[in-house]
Amino acid sequence: MGLMQSQTSDDARARATLSPGPLLLLVVFAAFGGPLALAALYAPGAIEDVTRSGGLIAIVAAVAFVAPLAVWLRFSRDISSSGGLTAFVEAAVGRRVALVQAALWVASYTLYLLYTSAYVVYDVVPAFWPGVHHWRPLLAGIIPAVAALAVVSGRRVAFVVIGLLALGQLVLLVLLDVVAVQHAPGAAAFHGSTSADSGRALGGIATLFVCGSLPLFLGDEVRGGGRALNRLLVPAFLVTAIGVVLAVYPLAADPAFAHSHVPGLSLVRVDVNHAAGTAVGVGVAGSIMAVLLLEYVALTRLLHYVSGASVRAWVWRLGIALAVAGPVSVLLDPDKFYDRLIKPSLILLWLSQTIVVASFPVYLWRRDRLRAWHVLVTVIAVAVMVFGFANTVVGSSES
Repeated sequence: MGLMQSQTSDDARARATLSPGPLLLLVVFAAFGGPLALAALYAPGAIEDVTRSGGLIAIVAAVAFVAPLAVWLRFSRDISSSGGLTAFVEAAVGRRVALVQAALWVASYTLYLLYTSAYVVYDVVPAFWPGVHHWRPLLAGIIPAVAALAVVSGRRVAFVVIGLLALGQLVLLVLLDVVAVQHAPGAAAFHGSTSADSGRALGGIATLFVCGSLPLFLGDEVRGGGRALNRLLVPAFLVTAIGVVLAVYPLAADPAFAHSHVPGLSLVRVDVNHAAGTAVGVGVAGSIMAVLLLEYVALTRLLHYVSGASVRAWVWRLGIALAVAGPVSVLLDPDKFYDRLIKPSLILLWLSQTIVVASFPVYLWRRDRLRAWHVLVTVIAVAVMVFGFANTVVGSSES
């Protein structure tokens, strides 16, 4: 039995009405990072000290993340629920541990909702709009309010917005990859290395895909349930992983790009023109905001699952918190607001995800389905999440 079985009438009507078609595929694609932000900003930052090995590191990192993805897919094959990851944990190890996992996950992503808009306005936008400085306080208030309005307006409106942001970043990701490949140094970018920096870069890129679990909280709203979602998660991950690899391996030829504020933007500006680079920068900002919208949606589903209050009630509560967070971040100093919230947010995220993947073999063992490869997948998946936790505790990280 789930944590909360009762449904209000509006929630019941929302169930199993999502078609696993092109729009939902774009939404799932946007969840992985979003992909353009990973390829143009986060992944290049992860390899900035080991650009010579960037191509090989990106490939191995993507392969390593297949383990957590496999755990999610196997759980999702059996369990389709608004509880998402929490429902997986509950089925494996019971309600009490599931509630702990849910509390960690909700706390993590609530913090993410609060600080992300400030990060976009004060850290990302200036890279493509140098004259934004006088407008930043206004944008810091407007952008989260618009994001809240998109979700409050209903699921279809929210998904159309996310889908458009996903489509735009897909086009720009292709542009970035084409430019990057033309800039490519060939096989030199796949140089192997066993240094500690390479290990950190590998783990840093592998953990970037973790938000790909967000669509799983739509399990009882998609026609076909978890199995239908699984058919979307796999191609979305593959496209993202390929996009990241193609974007970062050419940096071996020009390591200086990896140290720029938004590496993908700088590369496209130099190799194409200023307008194209600016478009990539705008796309990166939109990519991050698409993930924020998906996290908002996923939070409403999990909070409904745990509390029994309607999804609509949680949409409004979180929307108010998001809209208020913008002006508050300006008053409190946006840079400090972001710096103080990101570390606890990530620590909570890695703890919650570790519980999910660690419960996987217990789930299969209780059903007499545990095999040796399940144990291997669990070990790798736990290692990815523990790396994310350790890297956050000892340094700084972004997801």
